[in-house]
Amino acid sequence: MNGVSVLVAGGGLAGLTAARDLIAMGATVTVIDARDRVGGRVWTIRDGFADRQHAEAGGDLIDESQLEICGLCRELGLPLARILRDGWGYVRPNGSGQPRIAGRGATGGWDRLPGLLENVIHRYVLADKRWDSPIVADLARQSVAQWLNEIRADEELRGTVSGLRGFFLADPEDLSLLALVDQFADSNGSWPGRMYRIKGGNDQLASALAAPLGGRLRLSTELVAVTHRGRTVKASLKHAGGASHVECDYLVLALPATTLCRVPITPALPAQQHDAIAKLRYGRATKTLLQFSRRFWRAPGRPRAFGSALPFGAIWEGAEEQRGGGGILTLLAGGSASDATQKMFAANGPLQMIEALEWLGSRRAELVASRVVSWEADPFARGGYAYFDPAFDPALRSWLARPAGRLFFAGEHTSFRWQGYMNGAVESGRRVAAEIAASHNLSEIGKPKV
Repeated sequence: MNGVSVLVAGGGLAGLTAARDLIAMGATVTVIDARDRVGGRVWTIRDGFADRQHAEAGGDLIDESQLEICGLCRELGLPLARILRDGWGYVRPNGSGQPRIAGRGATGGWDRLPGLLENVIHRYVLADKRWDSPIVADLARQSVAQWLNEIRADEELRGTVSGLRGFFLADPEDLSLLALVDQFADSNGSWPGRMYRIKGGNDQLASALAAPLGGRLRLSTELVAVTHRGRTVKASLKHAGGASHVECDYLVLALPATTLCRVPITPALPAQQHDAIAKLRYGRATKTLLQFSRRFWRAPGRPRAFGSALPFGAIWEGAEEQRGGGGILTLLAGGSASDATQKMFAANGPLQMIEALEWLGSRRAELVASRVVSWEADPFARGGYAYFDPAFDPALRSWLARPAGRLFFAGEHTSFRWQGYMNGAVESGRRVAAEIAASHNLSEIGKPKV
């Protein structure tokens, strides 16, 4: 691809991975990002924490089955640290309404879910999991809350499913039943698997991908309009110096759909593609990072990660692989729990959150530092990651990743298998790089060789 110019809009894992592969093929690549840093929704926070510890405000956990990101880390010499070896526990209110850790054998609703979903999963499999099937369209229009009502679910099951808002970032009434079915149809009883984190911080992956770009990386530069005609793409940019225009042979749009839908594209994208991007929803997500003077949550035989339907969301040890007498707890509140977490902090700072963690022993340590990041308030993300609600037409999903002339689309939201994960972003970046190379090869067929 010598002599071929590519502009990549988006300096997250998707855009940076695409840039790396395209450069390896010989293309001339420029990467822009509206932020003043690379990584996008991968953001490791170090400032303010004692003992040189850090925690992930964005993308955090890496599953052993996520081969693209694991392979990329190996290529770049970034070691992975095994974490959360004791798996996940579950926290639920007791008879008095106080949070308590459920016993190892008291998984209740979680164990029942696969069986209750068996019939709808079977229909999904009969459709070959094709999102353009009428079977899938029928599943998609029903919310998880409606399905729970239909099967007359008890409070235990409803609580278990509500706890999944820390995974899907959506409450049962906002989440399509299809999303739940798709997850359990692919888990094969082994979800989640062994978990990892990049040693030294997940942002090291973004930094390693960005380092070779040098002056070809332009931060604090926003894509504001696109024109594509014939063999040329023109991009209008906004930055501190004012405005500028770039011409290129291909454009990679590695932006969240929430941002992409605000970029005028001329001529317009196909109606289905426009609708897919405009109608895709992103979940509310608040990450709370609490550093304590000691790791009071550790106890023999007890997990270091818990799901819950409580206002603070899911919780896990956020600096397990790091040295220091103290440690960091990470809390992820999705959907309405994100709103509840923000209200807690607005009223009393971290104090109410610490009180909510008494069941884990929070009074046995002092709070050293805290950070709260709400991704729906981030102007360049407007949410944690994509999810599918009952109003989203599943037949539109494939349009999220479909090229439009010389425009190519990447990001976690374009991945079928790993939507919502860092692995989905990496995978999509590699896909668009390969798509551009293939498209370029096809366009060269029949041309006289010099």
